[in-house]
Amino acid sequence: MTRFLSRSLLSRSLLQRTLIAGLFACVASTSSVAAFAQKAAKAALNPPPSADLDYTINANQKGLPLTGSAMLHWSNSKDRYAISTETRAMLLGKILEAKSEGAIDASGLAPATSTEKRYRKDPTTTTFNRETRNITFSASDASYPIKGGEQDRNSVVWQLATIARSLPAKFKQGANIPVVVAGQKDADPWTFKVGKTETIKTPLGNLKAVKVDKVIKDGGKEQKIEIWFASGKEWYPVRIRFTEPSGDFIEQTISKITPQS
Repeated sequence: MTRFLSRSLLSRSLLQRTLIAGLFACVASTSSVAAFAQKAAKAALNPPPSADLDYTINANQKGLPLTGSAMLHWSNSKDRYAISTETRAMLLGKILEAKSEGAIDASGLAPATSTEKRYRKDPTTTTFNRETRNITFSASDASYPIKGGEQDRNSVVWQLATIARSLPAKFKQGANIPVVVAGQKDADPWTFKVGKTETIKTPLGNLKAVKVDKVIKDGGKEQKIEIWFASGKEWYPVRIRFTEPSGDFIEQTISKITPQS
């Protein structure tokens, strides 16, 4: 019995660390962002319409299958956006609350603040100060310059969706989309590669979606990120999968879309 309880507690701890670490990540080089801004300035930006999205979560940790759910609210009001998410895991309950809000400008989404409240930890805030043009963090003393197009871990997926809807020529198979993403303590440049259209099974039925992968350098021991955007569902992210070098993974799949006026 003691051995069973120990394994149960270990599984809970592993699930907590992996789900929290994996649920948000993602991303642009200055030249790419500048090009996007120049083109977007000539053509109206077209972020996805406001909606509430529900996801089911399936994970596998050390061979142990785990489940959960996530609720995401996306709001687009022409020149402003807001994102809020709440993630729950079986046995643990609420493990993550996250918010991102800001403006919509020539570069797409322009975050002002991003906050995260993780399981049993104090909330953190990442601030994009447009006057001083730098990014600061409540959890570290780091500071990064704002050059245009930088995102946080909550907004970057919706920035990619905005690019897909506004500049379809940049979202063709084989295209690379670099982005700079700010996390809780620092910011890093990532690159996403647009893949082919696939058919994925969801609680909403079979959906055709364009797969986008985070590019990992040869030999890099980084978390793998795969995102599927459904053109027939307003380019909403209908599946996101995070895979660790060990093979452990977390996958969230759309289960309900509720449009908002």
